This record gives sequence, C-alpha cells and structure tokens, in this order.
Amino acid sequence: MVHKLLKAPAVTLALAVLLGGALLAGCSAGKSAPKVLKIWHYEGGNSAMGIAWSQAMQEFEKTHPGVKVEFESKGFEQIRQTAAMILNSDQVPDVMEYNKGNATAGLLSKEGLLTDLTPVVEKRGWDKLLPPSLATVCKYSPDGIMGSGKWYGVTDYGEYVMVYYNKDLFEKYHVQVPTTFDQFEAAMTTFVKAGVTPIAAAAAEYPAQQIFYELMLGKADRQLIDTYQKITAGTVDFHGPAFTYGADTMVQWMKDGFVSKEAVGMKAQDMGLAFESGKYPMMISGSWWYGSLVNEIKNFKWGIFLFPGNTYDPGSGGNIWVVPSKAKNKEGAYDFIGITLSKENQTLLGNSGGIPVNADLSQITDAKSKELIETFNDLVKQDGLAFYPDWPVPGYYDVLVSNVQNLMSGHASPSQFLDSIAKAYQEGGQ
Repeated sequence: MVHKLLKAPAVTLALAVLLGGALLAGCSAGKSAPKVLKIWHYEGGNSAMGIAWSQAMQEFEKTHPGVKVEFESKGFEQIRQTAAMILNSDQVPDVMEYNKGNATAGLLSKEGLLTDLTPVVEKRGWDKLLPPSLATVCKYSPDGIMGSGKWYGVTDYGEYVMVYYNKDLFEKYHVQVPTTFDQFEAAMTTFVKAGVTPIAAAAAEYPAQQIFYELMLGKADRQLIDTYQKITAGTVDFHGPAFTYGADTMVQWMKDGFVSKEAVGMKAQDMGLAFESGKYPMMISGSWWYGSLVNEIKNFKWGIFLFPGNTYDPGSGGNIWVVPSKAKNKEGAYDFIGITLSKENQTLLGNSGGIPVNADLSQITDAKSKELIETFNDLVKQDGLAFYPDWPVPGYYDVLVSNVQNLMSGHASPSQFLDSIAKAYQEGGQ
C-alpha cells in the first residue's frame, strides 16, 4: 500500500551477495553499456526497505564497475500523481518502486508504459521464489487487472495492516490486549472514560480508509473480497451487510470518541508522529511503519496485534519494482532487482523491521522482527490477505480519501457514503 513519507539519506551501508550466485553474469559495463542506473523509490531512509535497498545500491556499484547509481527519493504522492506523465517522457528512471493494483501498476501496464518482465522473471527464477499469494501483485492482464497475465513488476517484501499498541498505556489503564472485536471496543471504551482517545488516525491520506476496510472485512468472506478486488468476478453489493457494517461502525466510532475529530484533517505522517509521541494507545496501519517505529520510539514499550475478530486483513506482497518501457538501462535494472531478492539483502531487510520473501530466517536475530514476520507468515498460510480498498479502479484512492473524510466528519451519512463509493467503483470498472 502506501508508506511513511520520509526523505531517504545518501546511499550508505555495505555488502550483499547475489541471488542464486551468478545473477549478474554478462553485465560488465562495456563501451556501449549505460554508465548510469537511475533508481527511484519513496521509502524512508531508516525504514527496513530503505536500509536494505541502500545496501543493494552499494552492492550494485561494487559488482558493476564503471556504472554509477543515481538515486532519487520521491514522495509516494509525487510518484502516484505524475507517473504516467513522467514515464511518457525522456526523464524516466531505469527502475522504480510503484504501487501495485489495478488502479496503479495495472493502469500503467495497460497503457504500455511498463516493461513486460515475464521472460526475465522466468529466466532468473523469481517466479519460483515468490509464492502465488505474493506474486498476485506482480501480474496484470491485458486489461490491467491484477492477479493474472504477464509480470510487470516484482515485489521483494510483504506487508499487512495491524494494530500497533502502546504497552505502557495499556498497563497504566489496566487494559488487556483484545482477542475479539467486543473486547477491542471494550478496551477503547476504557480509554475514552479515562479521557484518552484510543486510536491515532488520519483521514487526509490513506490510513482512515484502512480502518473502514478492516471493519468491512469483519463481515466479509473470500468471495466478496475477490469480487470487489477483481471487478470481473461479479457484482459488488455496496449496501450489503459487510459494507454497511463498515460504514455504520465507522460513524459509531466517531460518536464514541474512539477516533478524534481532528483526525479528519490529519495526514499519515502526523498520525505516526502522534503515536510515537506516546499520546495515543493505538494506531491501525501497515507494516511499513514497523522499522521506523523500532528506530524512533525510545520512551515507551510497544507491540502489535491483528485486528481482533477478523479472518482477513488488508495486506499483500509489497509495492513492486517496475522497469519503465523507456528505461535506458534495463539489464542493470534487472540486476538490481535480483540483488534486492538475494538472501543476504532479504535477511538485512528482515532484521531491519521488514517482511522478507527470501531471507535466511535462522539469521533473523531481532525479537520484534521475528514477531512481525511470523504474524505475516501465519496470515499467508490461512489465506488472510485481503489486499487494499483503493486497488480496484483508477482514481479510487482519492475517491476513498475524500468520502471517508465526509463520513467521519458527518458531511455524508453511511448510505450517502456507500452510494458515492459505489458510483465511482462502477464507473471506474467499465
């Protein structure tokens, strides 16, 4: 999904070894070979991906004498809003991180702006490395629908949405970690009675729609999730029990004070900083925050738990590496992707607070990293990944942001909210 927006530092750190041994054979820079590899991504420098990919850049330069990595840190919104324009120009990077889903990578693949990576994936064995539940985000049909067809991207990590919690505040107010939805609401009521707003949230960007989606998923089954995500699988009833419950409960949570009214205008970064400050007992968001929280929270103990009562949670393979059709150094891009998939780089990612897809798990030494990875692996095993609410159609992210804001602020009733997101979904899927 989307990520904490921080500037990545200059490339530092040390070595990584190549996936499968001789992944880079034949790529020495000759006279006609490009002398530059241009990379864009939007991960924070102290995030797990930022740390691992910085090392991968260092390793790339070491194994490609004479080729210089030119890295540019981009904001998520910056890439999301300008990708089509940039990729139609002569200013394209050779490889960049891009958001997976029909509305993003699917749309660009359909427009011919991304390189078909299928031959590369099969030759280098990446299709054997990524299990089907993670490979889903890498493949797109001719119509740009995620989950089947050609490989237009490669993910090298997993992600999912969870509840982060402040252990010190839970202990102070004698709150136990909930395991059922009723216990979850009872815990939040305890905080409210003590004058504490339970959940750090932000509706000016993605996080609030993830809360709505979590609530909806509490009443959803796999058939509804697949129908919603794949569009062509059937008709979605936005006024059915699941979506109605999600909207109604979101409104009730606002009335009960579980989420503050100030959250309506907050952005993701503000939400994260508010949780880090120790003001809020909980934050509902993705694993992309995990590495940063490990590094930045020094004044209290914290942990995670899955959204209580749910069989499914938002999650997937992570954002994907894509190679623009107009990239000038495609072979270099493939080699770089291979480095990020190597066991050494993946193990570094895991020890830095990320969710690796090819790590040596015996070398994951950090207890908190193990907790994060094991929880994700359990979700994958039980087919619990439900993707993200904004994926199905182009422009749906903005639709959900504005409409969830209206729902939370009281400017739209649950019925009006559902009518609005249904209309945009139906029009976008035509």
